[in-house]
This record gives sequence, structure tokens and C-alpha cells, in this order.
Amino acid sequence: MAARLNEYQQPIGDAVTGWQPRERPARVTIEGQFCRIEPIDLDRHAADLFEAYGKAADGRDWTYLFAEPFTGFAAFREYLAKAAASSDPFHYAVIDRASGRAVGTFALMRIEPVHGVIEVGGVTFSPRLKQTPVSTEAQYLLMRYVFDGLGYRRYEWKCDSLNAPSRKTALRLGFQFEGIFRQAIVYKGRNRDTAWFAIIDKDWPIAKAAFEKWLSKENFDSAGKQRASLASLREAAAS
Repeated sequence: MAARLNEYQQPIGDAVTGWQPRERPARVTIEGQFCRIEPIDLDRHAADLFEAYGKAADGRDWTYLFAEPFTGFAAFREYLAKAAASSDPFHYAVIDRASGRAVGTFALMRIEPVHGVIEVGGVTFSPRLKQTPVSTEAQYLLMRYVFDGLGYRRYEWKCDSLNAPSRKTALRLGFQFEGIFRQAIVYKGRNRDTAWFAIIDKDWPIAKAAFEKWLSKENFDSAGKQRASLASLREAAAS
């Protein structure tokens, strides 16, 4: 398709008609079938989260996060209090509906309402949450809130380029790899080249349809194993 040209015959981007700045994320609770996500509440979530993170065999889950593992509850509670008070990043807890307990956190961050751009980050999922339908549904619920609830145009995922599990997760969830920003951050006394991924509003209908089919009861056998992968369902939705 030919590029649009301005009066000087220079190529310009597609028109974005009727665009208005979007609202910032709010203190909402979002219900799903396996979990709900809600703003972090220190009194309700701190003990659950500290206990859930303590189920990890070692500290490897914290290697690519800005914080270090917490050995004491007082230090963790102080860390969580700062997260709960922050508006950017805006942190949410993931509540497992089966147990009623908080099992992880993530955040909406680098929030740009004027441009309709937002990032999901600070993903800190405990062993009780990883590789479960709860984990996938939590990501879907937050994504749906951003696109359908708030009307943002772009949803980003960024991570250390050396963080292979995070990169794999981004691709599984439907984010597209966009490149690496070299020497983007210094953290924990070391360099970080940052890998960028994104889903844009044009991608969302297919991604949403795949999430909803993947999360349906029909997609799991009696042992709780998936019948179809998220990637295969996206391919089917796109065809």
C-alpha cells in the first residue's frame, strides 16, 4: 500500500482520527475464572506473597528483577508498601481463586495516556503461579483491561535480553519481538541490553480470541493438561 504524503510529498504515518488521551489505570478488581487481579493491599497480601515466594528453592527468580530475594518479612513488607503506594508502576496482586491467596504480582508502568502506550512489567510470579492456567489468565485479564477497558493502542513487554524465560513467555503470550536496545539500563551493578516486545490494538482481536479459547474448560483434559497451545489457537484465529 502506498504511503500517505503531505503537501511537501513527504511520506507520513496513518491518520489516527478522533484520538483522545486515555485514562490512567485505576484501582479496579478484575475477575476471571481461575484468578482475580486487584491493587496491592499491604494488609491483605503481604503475608501471602512472602509465604508464596518462599516456596522457591533458590533466588533465581529475582536475578532479572531490580530487587533481591527477601529473607525477612519486615524487609519484604517495606518493599511491598512502596509498591502499593506507587502510581507508576501501578502494582496488582494475582489472587488464586481456588485458595483465595495472593500468589504473585505484576504492574502497569511507563504509562503514557497521551500516546496510548503502556507496559506490563515487574512480573513476580511465585512457584504457586508459574506454568498454571492462573498465570496465563492473569496476563490476559490485565491485557484485556488495557485494550478493552482503557483503550490503549500499544502494550509493551521489556526484559533483560539474557532473560530467556521472559522472552519465551512474551512470545507465547502473543507479543512480537521488536529489537534490542543496547546498554539501556544499569542495574545490580551490571549492564542490561533490553529486549522489546509489544502487542498493538490491531493484534488484540486475534490474541483475545486465542486466550479465550485456551482458557475454556474444553481446552483441558481430565489431568488439567492443555489440548491446544496458545500459539496454535492464535494461528487458527488468524486464518
